[in-house]
Amino acid sequence: MENKDLSTPFLPSQSHSKYDNDEPQFIITVHDPEAQKVPNGLNFKNLDDPFEFLGSKGYEMLDSTTVDPFRNGTYSIEGVYEWLKIGICLPIALVRMVLFGVCLSVGYVATKIALLGWKDKENPLPRWRCRIMWVTRFATRGILFAFGYHWIKRRGKPAPRDTAPVVVSNHVSYVDPIFFFYEIFPTIVASDSHDSMPVVGTIIRAMQVIYVNRFSPSSRKHAISEIKRKASSNRFPRVLLFPEGTTTNGRSLISFQLGAFIPGYAIQPVVVRYPHVHFDQSWGNISLARLMFRMFTQFHNFMEVEYLPVVMPLVGQKENAVQFCKRTSHAMCVALNVVQTSHSFGDVMLLAKANESKQVNPSLYMVEMEKVAKTYHISSSEAVEFLDKFLSMKPDLSGHVGVCNFLRILRLKRCYFSEKVFGFIDMKKTGRITFKEFLLGSAHVLKHPLFRRACELAFTECDISGNHNISEQEFGCSIIMAMQNLKEDEIHELFILFDFNSDGRICRDDFMACLRQNPLLISLFAPRLLQLDLSSKVCERTTESMGP
Repeated sequence: MENKDLSTPFLPSQSHSKYDNDEPQFIITVHDPEAQKVPNGLNFKNLDDPFEFLGSKGYEMLDSTTVDPFRNGTYSIEGVYEWLKIGICLPIALVRMVLFGVCLSVGYVATKIALLGWKDKENPLPRWRCRIMWVTRFATRGILFAFGYHWIKRRGKPAPRDTAPVVVSNHVSYVDPIFFFYEIFPTIVASDSHDSMPVVGTIIRAMQVIYVNRFSPSSRKHAISEIKRKASSNRFPRVLLFPEGTTTNGRSLISFQLGAFIPGYAIQPVVVRYPHVHFDQSWGNISLARLMFRMFTQFHNFMEVEYLPVVMPLVGQKENAVQFCKRTSHAMCVALNVVQTSHSFGDVMLLAKANESKQVNPSLYMVEMEKVAKTYHISSSEAVEFLDKFLSMKPDLSGHVGVCNFLRILRLKRCYFSEKVFGFIDMKKTGRITFKEFLLGSAHVLKHPLFRRACELAFTECDISGNHNISEQEFGCSIIMAMQNLKEDEIHELFILFDFNSDGRICRDDFMACLRQNPLLISLFAPRLLQLDLSSKVCERTTESMGP
């Protein structure tokens, strides 16, 4: 093909994604001389967004809910009655604290004796050791009594282990696992961080805990294997999981993890309620010390536990873990009379980050991470990094960021091109963006199938000298095509952003790392990529996307 004055898109548009024959094809767009142009040749008239060279057609704005499943309803002490009750209960609280300390000490000592010399952790705890653990179980009931749970209302009964080897429950408070320890003494699945907790770590080890690192795929795979192994053998206690993976306020269920459902064993769902008027016992946005103090200073704390009918895997029908999970969560939602949201532990991480930066309303930064992760394949840790970037833009009290602060952090001068980048994020076209818009727009670019290849190609084109490093002069020559009349100090600021090692040059690792953290900046190189004769490259990408 002759090298004419043509511009070849990096990826064919979706309307031309199907082909009439097996030969790879590409699309050539001829510049309209009458079209509205931006200096240096970048045509925006038919460009829906500055990332269309990747094949982007804009990102999908996911629905949001106003439900905050982690907010404690009575975080502060309000009302004369509550203050009077706390004053009256202070002497009682001291007695309760002593009882709590004694019971915890007795349980800890009994557990240490039961575990003394036990090294074969792959097999069930021997019977004589389990009998010693009864001391710990009774001590646990004393702890519940000290917290004000003088009686606990139960509905239904635990199913026999042969019928339902797996138990799942909603997770509202740290009281939940204490109750189940006393009630059924199960094997639990817990975060590996629990092992290092003083006293508590020892006690849960006696439950033959299955540890899991939620951020490690290999750890999650091993945990599922252990669930299957222990659920299949009557020699082990039944397996207890809290599929939400974190505590909520009990007024909704959040998304379930699939670990309890993949093995395919019958499951007994259990729902826990904490009825209250003046004091919400949920462990949401409240510290452990504050929650314990409030529990100690109540006349009585109410707790209800309901054992639901066993949910059996469908026999003779194809049912995957997702469908099994949906049936179980639906049964629990009906029993609790609540809805299930798409929040996950990732939202807890975002809340923690927002709290750390002392945001007035941290709940503004929740995005229903389960839905976002499924749609854009972005991890919770990546979302937290994007939140850190967004918070550096200094959002206002309503959680919005304007164009000036957005461009300041990305070190872009305000011009037609940079406003196009902001407009891509600003889905609602209000002139302000939320964190959810910033996250989804950034994830849309970052996780695009051609993003990495575009980054590599952009580095190659910027590396004019061919020495595998980009000088500041080469960098300036490359980005000047996107933003006209850049001053030396403006180029220098952007160069510093890319120069991770601060060694005065941008190597490939620097370049790729910067674009991973700031994927929107790949648009700086769009004019450069659009002006290339990418015929062969487009054919190659098209063939890859079509598959064998």
